[in-house]
Amino acid sequence: MTKKIIIAGGGIGGLTTALCLHRAGFAVKIFESVAEIRPLGVGINTLPHCVRVFTNLGLLDQLAENAIETSNLDYFNRHGQRFWSEPRGKYAGYKWPQFSIHRGTLQMILLDEVRQQLGAAAVLTNHHLSHFDQNGDQVTAYFTDKTTGATIHSETADALIGADGIGSEVRHQLYPDEGSPVYSGNVLYRGTSVMPPFLDGKTMVMIGSNRQKMVVYPIQANIDDAGNSLINWVGNLKEGKGHITERDWNREAEKKRLVDIYQGWTFDWLNVPEMIEGAEVVYEFPMSDRDPLQQWTFGRVTLLGDAAHPMYPIGSNGASQAVLDAAFLTRCLQQHQDVPAALKVYETERLPATSRIVLKNRAKGPDQILDLMEDRFPDGFEPQQIPREELTQIMDNYRKVAGFDKKTLNQKG
Repeated sequence: MTKKIIIAGGGIGGLTTALCLHRAGFAVKIFESVAEIRPLGVGINTLPHCVRVFTNLGLLDQLAENAIETSNLDYFNRHGQRFWSEPRGKYAGYKWPQFSIHRGTLQMILLDEVRQQLGAAAVLTNHHLSHFDQNGDQVTAYFTDKTTGATIHSETADALIGADGIGSEVRHQLYPDEGSPVYSGNVLYRGTSVMPPFLDGKTMVMIGSNRQKMVVYPIQANIDDAGNSLINWVGNLKEGKGHITERDWNREAEKKRLVDIYQGWTFDWLNVPEMIEGAEVVYEFPMSDRDPLQQWTFGRVTLLGDAAHPMYPIGSNGASQAVLDAAFLTRCLQQHQDVPAALKVYETERLPATSRIVLKNRAKGPDQILDLMEDRFPDGFEPQQIPREELTQIMDNYRKVAGFDKKTLNQKG
């Protein structure tokens, strides 16, 4: 008898999980809280281990048509001096590329694929999970209309996957006393700007230090007759606890203030104030995560993606780790007939792996090399002063922790 899986959350993690499970022969339904899934957000990066999963789902060509294949990751100090450059994806010898893409575009590619493969009835919107209960054989989830609060549906299945984000209702029922996400004191300022491409038109750059940083990368090329690109950028400022709270998500920011803060960041390869000024709107939100849990799986219920391991957006791992969750969870359910046992095997592998990344990102992840260079050379450096061996060790270690060590990954199919 075909096992039935229900997924709370129609984001990147939930949709990818649905595609993986359907491909493996499971019956799947997704329940999404919002009334309409729309292409929201800004840019994200999908690393080679994540793109491997998408490739196995037959999505490589669609991604390539709608994304930038990232060629390099370059680090610069606040004076515009480059001190680290490394090729990425296939340019680095991986079997799979790294893509920079608009989060909303990726979500809609996945949503269209789910509806095409599973049928439109497999995705139910305006179904907000209120609670669930389970016995030894089944789990039942109850859903409300978020606007009215009225109970509108219940669904019984063999398993419930909580892929409902950092504010997960599934996680809240499992851990009712956990409280709010942990706000770092850093505020992220996000925007997109239409502008000429910089460097080779495919490079992702990190500039400054973790006290004042700017991350910039293209997510779409040749969007007009002038050959401009759509450039995604994220400013990271240490603002402290008074500027914003953990509940102020996607609040519109004052663009002029941000332009003034970055006023001196005018380089021969990128004019940062001009780029900020070119954005239609700038949003700010608290850089937050949650403490790693000791347990995700309770009987027939488990967590996935940001519901399981929300992390700082460092090292391009947020969406990528959710996709890895989806693939491994599917493998566990294929290999173990007993659903609770399968979910436990999934937890045993993925919980410690993602917890290491959460904690590594709190310690600045690969971006610690920004602070290393700022602290040692605040007024700039000469090329021979760059501690290349030390930087290499930091970057190689992060690749291993995050699961995209090239030698190990390329051995997989």
